[in-house]
Amino acid sequence: MEVKGDEIKQVVVETATPEPVTPIAIAEAAPDDHISPHRRRWLQKKAAEPNVPDTSSATEEQLPLDASSRLATAATSLQADILSTTTHLADTNTTLSTSTLTFLFLTSGTFLSCASANAFNMLFEPKYDALMTRTRNRPLVRGLISSRGALLFAVFTGLTGLALLGFGTNPTVAGLSGLNIFLYGFVYTPLKRVSWLNTWVGAIVGGIPPLMGWAAAAGETATSEHHSWRDLLFSESSIGGWLLAGLLFAWQFPHFNSLSHTIRNDYKNAGHKMLAWMNPARNARVALRYSILMFPLCFGLYYYNIVNSAYLVISTGCNAWMLKEAVRFYRHQGAQGSARGLFWASVWQLPLVLVGALICKTGIWDGFFTGKEVNAYEDPEDAEFVPVGGEGLGMDDALGRGKALQDSLQTQHNLAMMGFKRPS
Repeated sequence: MEVKGDEIKQVVVETATPEPVTPIAIAEAAPDDHISPHRRRWLQKKAAEPNVPDTSSATEEQLPLDASSRLATAATSLQADILSTTTHLADTNTTLSTSTLTFLFLTSGTFLSCASANAFNMLFEPKYDALMTRTRNRPLVRGLISSRGALLFAVFTGLTGLALLGFGTNPTVAGLSGLNIFLYGFVYTPLKRVSWLNTWVGAIVGGIPPLMGWAAAAGETATSEHHSWRDLLFSESSIGGWLLAGLLFAWQFPHFNSLSHTIRNDYKNAGHKMLAWMNPARNARVALRYSILMFPLCFGLYYYNIVNSAYLVISTGCNAWMLKEAVRFYRHQGAQGSARGLFWASVWQLPLVLVGALICKTGIWDGFFTGKEVNAYEDPEDAEFVPVGGEGLGMDDALGRGKALQDSLQTQHNLAMMGFKRPS
């Protein structure tokens, strides 16, 4: 049979041209074990809707699928930043000996305590974590670690962290850390399946670390007569710590409520009681309410002379930005990209507000431009009482100067107890 050249070319072309590779073919050819979870979900979606164009990049409410994992990683470093900021707010004159060691004990002990609380959280709900996209790859869900190993890790890190805090800072800080482990692992975790009030318990957990940092720094300046937990937590000197704790408490509602809105179906599938899917309107109202609360909390730092007036400008600008996004989130109930906008506004607002408080701390720039440093803790025995008029013995003037110096030292001591200065 005679075969023409054109026919040969057509046969060769048809034989050499491979069939187009479709998502269905890829999903069938490759075992599930060799495809990442995110890639497998994409293939399944494309296989179910092969003719639907990929518009995921334009979806208004989409966050990265690993947004929660990124958030957890950021939160780990953020807590150290918060604690360091709080420590410096409470104690400006840090030294390489005492303050540096206190800071190291504080951060390492807090890190281990956080690891313990998170381990307890994962230990108690692996079957529910398996139902959520953002948690299904956790070690216990995948069987990378046994329940016994997780329990030993949680207990060991918890005890070690509390020991470091108790030894390196003070028992009050260790007690606060122990309370946080209990609240997160044994109250917040089971409450997620009972009531949407779990979010408020979680916010308390987030607000305690700044208070720990404040109490750790204030403990360095406390005298033997003023070192109890009542002095460190419930005296006039503790107001700054509570204001910082309030900032972290309030911040978590616009932050978490906007994040949970984007993954509300995951929470619903796992049976976690969250406002994002149970009552979206209230979810938006709560985010708006606590965004407004940020204004008086920041003003309180200025009112109690912890920061200077420049902080009002910085904090008001940052808070106004987040409030604008919170209003938009409230009006659109999370639609039209409002949830995404509020989430990212909250991500930037918190570090800006805290760093601004550090920069604008009262007295932090004193002597920076003049190069002169005033020794506020001069020993009265080394002070010279020079008569004002230089006449005779000058007993009246000398006694007056002595009284004035004594009052000045008492004032500085009171400031030290409030965390502004540390006696040399």
